[in-house]
Amino acid sequence: MPQTPFTSRRGLLFGAAAVSAGALVTGCTSNESSADEPAANDQPAADDKPGKPVTIGYAGPQADHGWLNAINDNAKKRAEKYSDVTLEITEGSNDTAQQIGQIETLINKKVDVLVVLPADGKALTQVGLKAMRAGIPVVNLDRIFNTPQAYRCWVGGDNYGMGLNAGHYIGEKLKDKPNARVVELAGLDNLELTQQRTKGFDDALKNYPNIKKVARQAAEFTVESGQAKMAQLLQAQSEIDALWNHDDDQGVGALRAIEQAGRDEFLMVGGAGALAAFEAIKADNGVLKATVLYPPTMAASAIDLARALGQGKGIGGLAEFEIPSTVTCYSAVVDKENVDQYMPTGFK
Repeated sequence: MPQTPFTSRRGLLFGAAAVSAGALVTGCTSNESSADEPAANDQPAADDKPGKPVTIGYAGPQADHGWLNAINDNAKKRAEKYSDVTLEITEGSNDTAQQIGQIETLINKKVDVLVVLPADGKALTQVGLKAMRAGIPVVNLDRIFNTPQAYRCWVGGDNYGMGLNAGHYIGEKLKDKPNARVVELAGLDNLELTQQRTKGFDDALKNYPNIKKVARQAAEFTVESGQAKMAQLLQAQSEIDALWNHDDDQGVGALRAIEQAGRDEFLMVGGAGALAAFEAIKADNGVLKATVLYPPTMAASAIDLARALGQGKGIGGLAEFEIPSTVTCYSAVVDKENVDQYMPTGFK
């Protein structure tokens, strides 16, 4: 289902620590091409071979939590892969005025392309417009500007898709169980992204009439809130069959509450793609059986897209002359069957 890109769950929040360089192989889009075949007619597709030099300005918020650390790390490591890319990276700030100043400095340096993950998409829309009007194309990463005029391409995660895929995974596991009971541990309810995750989850469960969502608690994307709200859910529900937790960070707290309560009669699905979640899924000795991704590798893909823009190329594997205007990363389900593949992308 096509989705309007909403402000990231990290739009007002955070994430959790740097990923290894190995994370860079699984971006949500890729410029890699195994041959010199054009993207369309005679239009060359961006690939690993050096091309026209491109200076990319990168501006993100302060990486004070792991997901944002992973975002920055992905961007830097991807840029290092290309001998034709120079990355001008700002210090990063959660202060809107400071980040605007940093982006204006990059505009004044006349970088070829800008990649911007705004601390606040709405508040930074004007500086995105300023760059575009100055002839500098903008790749808007995750937290979206108020108008498409402020960016050439948006690339980010799929909050509705997270809920949809979590719901289908749980639904398939419980489809043969009569009167199955499911609970949901959501994120901050005042964020549209949380509402989108819940809507996707509810829409998926409509396909399974034997399953009923019996409770929902909103937490705050923190370990502490996850533990407190999960404890409340467990106290109120003496028996459940599945739990969907929106966020692997608050999932650490949720798992503590589950262990303290001595409960193990249900399966749990997480969200985002933290390394700790991957490790628990691989160990397969607890309730956590899967997580749905909100991949920080999107930042590596943003660099790929910016490089293609700067070189006037399309993307290998697509017939278009130009890069897409919107790239929504797929929220893959990671379970014990495929966790080894995704392990290098896990953030701490």
